[in-house]
Parts: sequence; C-alpha cells; structure tokens
Amino acid sequence: MNTPVADAKAINELLARYGVKFGIYKNGTFNEQLFPFDAIPRIISADNFSSMTKGLIQRVDALNMFLKDIYSDGKIIRDKIIPEDFVYISKGYLAECSGITPSKGIYSHISGIDLVEAKDGTWYILEDNLRIPSGASYPLIARELCRMTTPSAFENNRIVDNRNYATLLRNTMNYVNCGGINVILTPGRFNAAYFEHSYLAEKTGATLVQNTDLFVEDNILYMKDYQGGKTRVGAVYRRISDEYLDPMTFLPESLIGVPHIMDAYRSGNVAIINAPGNGVADDKGIYYFVPKMIKYYLGEEPILKNAPTYLPFYDDDRKYVLDNIRKLVIKDVSEAGGYGVVFGRDMTAKQLADWKKLITDQPRRFIAQEVIDFVDLAVMEDNEIVMRKADLRAFVLSGENTKVWASGLTRFSRKADSFVVNSSQGGGFKDTWVLLPE
Repeated sequence: MNTPVADAKAINELLARYGVKFGIYKNGTFNEQLFPFDAIPRIISADNFSSMTKGLIQRVDALNMFLKDIYSDGKIIRDKIIPEDFVYISKGYLAECSGITPSKGIYSHISGIDLVEAKDGTWYILEDNLRIPSGASYPLIARELCRMTTPSAFENNRIVDNRNYATLLRNTMNYVNCGGINVILTPGRFNAAYFEHSYLAEKTGATLVQNTDLFVEDNILYMKDYQGGKTRVGAVYRRISDEYLDPMTFLPESLIGVPHIMDAYRSGNVAIINAPGNGVADDKGIYYFVPKMIKYYLGEEPILKNAPTYLPFYDDDRKYVLDNIRKLVIKDVSEAGGYGVVFGRDMTAKQLADWKKLITDQPRRFIAQEVIDFVDLAVMEDNEIVMRKADLRAFVLSGENTKVWASGLTRFSRKADSFVVNSSQGGGFKDTWVLLPE
C-alpha cells in the first residue's frame, strides 16, 4: 500500500491558524494548547473494521437498553445481574431523571468507545464514554487538511471517506428532534473542546448557542432571535455536564445552564443529546458488567472483550487485587481524562501500602485491570520514526439505526513506554484510515 505522509509541520501550523486547540484548566488557570498531529495514519483493514463495528453496535445497543431499564423498571437489578450498589450510589446516576423516557427512547446518541489493540490483534474495550464524548472534530479537520496538502494519499489508496460524520450526527439529531431547530449548546470559548462545538455546528447546520440564547416558556424551549422574537428548539446537543445543565434541577449556582430545560425535556418537548444521567452507564464500575448486560438484554455473547477487570467490591476480587497490585493498573471509577489512573509497578513500598488500605476502605471506588500490552504505532518525532502506545476512540451514533463512523480518534503517547495517551496528559493524535473492501 502506498502511504505518502503529509507534512506534519505544515498541518500543525494550519491547525494552529484555524484555532484547533485543546484547553485545560490546571491549578485554577485555563491554558490552550495544540493537540499535536502526527501525519503517519493508523490503518485498519476492512475486515478488521467490520468485525469491530458489529461488536460496537452490540455494546452500545445493550448500554442504551440498560439506561432505559435503570431509569424505569430496574429489572436488571431485581434479577440480580448488577448489584444496586453499582447503580444508585454511582455519581453518574441522577434520581431527577427517573421516570423520564427521552425522545425515541434513545439515551446515548453519541457514544465514544475507547479501544486498544493487543499485540495478538485482539481489540479490548477500555472505557465507554456516554456523557459528552469529544474528539470527532480532530480527525475530521486533519483529514480535510491532509487532502489539501497531500491529495495523492487519497487518490492512490482505497480509504473510506470520513466526511460523512456531520451527516450521521445531523440525521441522529433530526431523528429525535421534538419539533424545532437543532442547536449545539456550548458553555463558551473557555471550554476545553470549544473548537469542536463550533466546528460541528458549522458542519451539521445546527445553531451554536450559549445558555443566554435559550429560554423555556410553558415547558417549551426557545432560542431568542435578533429581532426580539423566538424560535422553537427541538433538539439540543449539549456540551455541558449534567450538573450544570439546569440550575433549577441540579446545581443552583450554575451560570452556564438553562433554567427549566429539564421541565421541557421531562414534558417530551425537546431532545437532549446525550441524555442527562448517562454517567451511570460509563461509570468504570459498571464497565465490569457490560458483558453481562449484552447477554441479559440481547441474549448474545459479547463480540468485543473487556480488559480483564477486577472489582474490589467483591471479596475474591479484592483479595486478588491486594495480592497482585504490583502487576495491575488501578482506576478511580469517577475520574476521566487519564486522571485517577495508577500503575502498581510504579509505586514505592509505602505507596503500595497506602493504596492497599485505600482499596480496602473504599472498595466501590476503584477497579483494577490487567495491563494490556497494546500495540505501538509509528510516530514521527524530530525527523525520526519512533514507536509509541496508541488507543482508538470509536464514535457510535444511535438514531433510527446504530452506526459506527468509519474513522475515529487515534491518540498516542508522546512519552516512550507510557501507556497514558489522553490529550489532557500531553498526548497527540493521528488520522485513522479504514480501508475499503478489496
């Protein structure tokens, strides 16, 4: 296969010019930084992607069924498939959403599923992101710029065109729309993913709004127009965390939410994408039970595997974790972005003792996983090719049907021997080429 590589320096300069940055708050200060792009693409064969697609659709369909069950009958708990300790005390579970059925019964419209490929070719799911997963805009714009700078790469190779993401997203929004326009609700330019909010609004034709542009009247959500009138809103792709979404329902001190939007949602007058309360399904403790969900709701064996995972909540698992902590990775179930992740092999004797006590005292708070030696991908660094760990965030959209975008965000570590690839931890990204069938 001929894979001419684009000029990464030129692409990164264009990304900076277009404002493609990633913002993070650290020590109370907001800092914007480039999300470094590497021009050597990740290549996934058509057969490999086809198998992965079946597994991702199966998993997301089961997770949507779980969310519908948890916020209504709770049958999976009554049947003792999942202990209620892992649902109702989860930070992601919102009692305020109990009894609400969203438009078309869909909870996770956009699912970001993080996978790694082991060196034997097996794909493992590391995390399910069902709240407000970000990152689709980066491979979209990177591919767009690479087409401009190195068109031969796409003329000479059979690569699936990834420009349909906006169509998939627009179709998803239209399918659940309750009557009115589509909007993307951003907290503003100081949000970490503001570039993505504005970029997706442009590509989908949705209107980019902040909370001050919206108001609720008679349980219907409206957008103010420039002439003092109002336009009904039928679907909101919100990029605001649950707790800040509506100060009348959640945190009253929120200055970025829309008062009474939950009343409009509860009345069935607006779709919120993704549904509030989804965090209960991507809690890292719940992750352990997803294979059981697939069997329970779908009557099928899971196609994609979880990483081997242990729950200290269970006595046998806790004993195993305490006895083998040096070879495991420990994760705080409520953290994200690479935070709250520690490797036993990197701990001192005192740190090991402290962690063992913490796990014993708070067993629900943590999961432990075997460290998967996932693949290294070629990365260009200082004009030399080096090998770095990389994962893949696949994007699954649930509307009239569940579909997997034939692309994805490949993130890589910029540190040798590091397994942490998150952008917030200094990682970079590259394009993901899915090949067309022969």
